[in-house]
Amino acid sequence: MDALLYFVRQMHDYAGKGLYVNMLAMAGIGLLEGVGILMLIPMIAMTGLVELDAAGTPVAGLFDTIGSIPPAVGLPAILGIYVLISIGQSVLQKLITVRNSKIQHGFFRHMRIQTYDSILHANWRFFIKHRKSDLINVLTSELARASAGTYSILQFLAGLVFTFIQIGLAFWLSPTITSFVLLFGLILLFFSRKFVKRAFALGSQNYELSKTYLAGITDQVNGIKDIKSNTLEESRMSWYRDLTDRIRNEQIDFTKVKTTSQLYYKTASAVLIAVFVYLAITLFSAQLAQLMLILVIFGRLWPRVAGIQASLEQISTMIPAFRAVKAMQHECRNAREFSDSDDAEPLNLQQGITCRNVMFRYNRDADKLALNDVNTFFPANRMTAVVGRSGAGKSTLIDLLMGLNQPETGEVLFDGKPLTSDTLVSLRKAISYVPQDPFLFNATIRENMMLMKPDATEEEIWEALEFSSAAEFVDKLEDGLDSLIGDRGIRLSGGERQRLVLARAILRQPSILVLDEATSALDTENEKKIQAAIDRLKGKMTIVVIAHRLSTIRNADQVIVLEDGKVIQNGEYTKLAGEKSGVFRSLLRNQMQAT
Repeated sequence: MDALLYFVRQMHDYAGKGLYVNMLAMAGIGLLEGVGILMLIPMIAMTGLVELDAAGTPVAGLFDTIGSIPPAVGLPAILGIYVLISIGQSVLQKLITVRNSKIQHGFFRHMRIQTYDSILHANWRFFIKHRKSDLINVLTSELARASAGTYSILQFLAGLVFTFIQIGLAFWLSPTITSFVLLFGLILLFFSRKFVKRAFALGSQNYELSKTYLAGITDQVNGIKDIKSNTLEESRMSWYRDLTDRIRNEQIDFTKVKTTSQLYYKTASAVLIAVFVYLAITLFSAQLAQLMLILVIFGRLWPRVAGIQASLEQISTMIPAFRAVKAMQHECRNAREFSDSDDAEPLNLQQGITCRNVMFRYNRDADKLALNDVNTFFPANRMTAVVGRSGAGKSTLIDLLMGLNQPETGEVLFDGKPLTSDTLVSLRKAISYVPQDPFLFNATIRENMMLMKPDATEEEIWEALEFSSAAEFVDKLEDGLDSLIGDRGIRLSGGERQRLVLARAILRQPSILVLDEATSALDTENEKKIQAAIDRLKGKMTIVVIAHRLSTIRNADQVIVLEDGKVIQNGEYTKLAGEKSGVFRSLLRNQMQAT
């Protein structure tokens, strides 16, 4: 119940006094309904069809006064009061429903923003630990289920308020009979606990199935080219049929639990009412008016109590979603990278970046180090190339330079100063990063470009496109800058995507440019154009390049060679190429033989 109480507190923090205003309005509806029920006795008595004596009841004096009024006047008056009470109930009910909707959907938005903000500001290690699909599942399915749970909580509170009002009215009319009925009701609720527990178990199962479903679908959509190329459609359909069969069975099981609990509840209610009427007449000598009032009250009350039971079952299925959202928010808060600092100025690197005795591993329990005692220097406004075999630690080193990861031991210093949460924001604002697998949004070229610089002019955009040799193909598109490029830029070739991402990076006018194999998808002609463009940037910004094509780094000011997480060579291109026993010369020779 901790997760439930946590979100009830969250609702209280969000809704504030609005939640209590709604509860007061619910109490008002309960009172109006009780008054409406009390009006039944004089109304029926005035018809003359049934003789009802209210003597012995707490409202006998009031009803005697009403009964002394001539029926020709009293009956229309009572009916008028009854109509006004019903209208008052309906108006209050409308206001409560609208306010509940505002609370539910407002709180849903509040949770969405809170969760997305916490995920967005988590550090890079957090994203390495979690599957993308699990994050998407929390942001979509589990938040939606949590919102449905919010509605159930509001219904539960409404049912409780109404129930207490009606029970209070029944106690006022007959404490003995009401106590007798409540005793049976409590026994009924005690035996209904197993349905709540079963609903909770099904909610946990639903959470796991939802995660598995979204993870599988995400992987398969991302890998659809491999699936179709290798005729894996039938095996994927087999997986899909099996999983959706389990999801269907889980939903059917919940329906069975819900309907079975309602069947038991209604059966027990019918037996209870029959026993109650029998004992009320034979043991308690209840008067007809008193008995009718209590029967009407409990006749209206039992559906509400059944609704409370249904709300509890519904809430129980949502608790796993509450817990998942709460756990994600908590983990993200612990992994928060930095606070919002829109006013932070981009870092102006003057001297360079120093790695001093840097050691790093992704799993602290693992023996193997991704980086092992790295000592090197990246001079400001110079071009440094990082090379090595696959798995040597190149990308890991770049992630440290960008502040995505922090060294396990050692330091990464910027102009001799270590990173803090404040300077980290400044560093990120100074960096443009071009990955090996370029990412583009499913939007227009203009929108993708302006993502980096929202106030960029069209002239600046075209200059950046020219710089990366992308202007020619963009100009040939039917809608030019306003051309939609599809999901992840699928309507463009690999080389076009890479040139567009490079243009976007240049548009930002960074002081540090990080290129992670940025020319790997380019043909020889365009590679030369990009290389020429990068050469023109030398001296204007700090450039760090991860390169597999060693021909692209001939003009680098410095080459760092990594092997098993260690820096084994460091120097100019021609110097390293001339070291006969060096790894760099071996890499060069292997590439020349491959071409």
